[in-house]
Amino acid sequence: MKMNIALVPGDGIGPEIIAEAVKVLEKVGEVYGHEFCFDHLIAGGASIDLNGVPLTEETINRAKAADAVMLGAVGGPKWDNEPGPNRPERALLGLRSSLGLFCNLRPAIIYPELSEASPLKSEVVANGIDIMVVRELTGGIYFGEKGRKDDAAYDVMYYSRPEIERISKKAFDAAMLRDKHVTVVDKANVLESSRLWREVTKEVAASYPEVTLDYMYVDNAAMQLVKNPGQFDVVLTENMFGDILSDEASMITGSIGMLPSASLREDKFGMYEPIHGSAPDIAGKGISNPIATILSAAMMLRYTFSLEKEADAIERAVKEALRDGLRTMDIKKNDEKASSTEEAGLEIVRRIR
Repeated sequence: MKMNIALVPGDGIGPEIIAEAVKVLEKVGEVYGHEFCFDHLIAGGASIDLNGVPLTEETINRAKAADAVMLGAVGGPKWDNEPGPNRPERALLGLRSSLGLFCNLRPAIIYPELSEASPLKSEVVANGIDIMVVRELTGGIYFGEKGRKDDAAYDVMYYSRPEIERISKKAFDAAMLRDKHVTVVDKANVLESSRLWREVTKEVAASYPEVTLDYMYVDNAAMQLVKNPGQFDVVLTENMFGDILSDEASMITGSIGMLPSASLREDKFGMYEPIHGSAPDIAGKGISNPIATILSAAMMLRYTFSLEKEADAIERAVKEALRDGLRTMDIKKNDEKASSTEEAGLEIVRRIR
């Protein structure tokens, strides 16, 4: 199988972590008989330096021509004085918009070997946590009508049936690859838009009889994430609630450097990236953690290319490396030896089988 992947390393540690993910993918290709073709693109601060803008039409068009996009990270203090429309972060928003990405998948995983890093009580996370937050990206209050009138301001939360249907299908598809349980998080006791979400998700659920569906108000969900996160499998929610809950879920893991993400459109196309930033303070030092980017590559194999065995092989390799003592600077204890970025990548590569 031949796969065309657009690589957008970006700024800071972006090129370093993308390089390790490429090595892992090349090993997967060798073991499973696939061919990966990589197209290196420029965006973010690197594009400002070269082209004067964070995102060019050429980058957009080449990204559209690929089967999937892998992004490192963008931004850094070097470009702090750029005007708002020309900030490096606009590259990320521009790519999402241009590529039609409406569905954000944010796993929150606590590995048993790293459970001590979680701020939650040890008995809550002793067996590890694996949650998938599915967030709608292009609708809701962030994109609804907004304005000011006299001494008042307003923001409208608007959702259409087709918008809810398409994100719900993504969530149920994800659940079918996991523990087959979807929790819709809303505020249906006060919001009419949430009541529409309930109607539509029940209709979509009828096509997924193997998946258990339940509902939870967002304030209770925020509490349950810290009280009993193990009860969740797939959490499906609208844009603003998803923005907040996905950040909360990531913080309970204890290490933002470990978490991948995906942004998908209605077909199999997606953009995959770690949720952490460009970390310019450690760029070039060879100490960044590539695991989130490597796990993003696993998500790409699963959700864009439907290569479940290959995705499992990467995730298993990461788990085995952690079990065997792999620790980068951000996740090591004081008495543990830290692996470099390249060493971490190598430890994962050699466990791909």
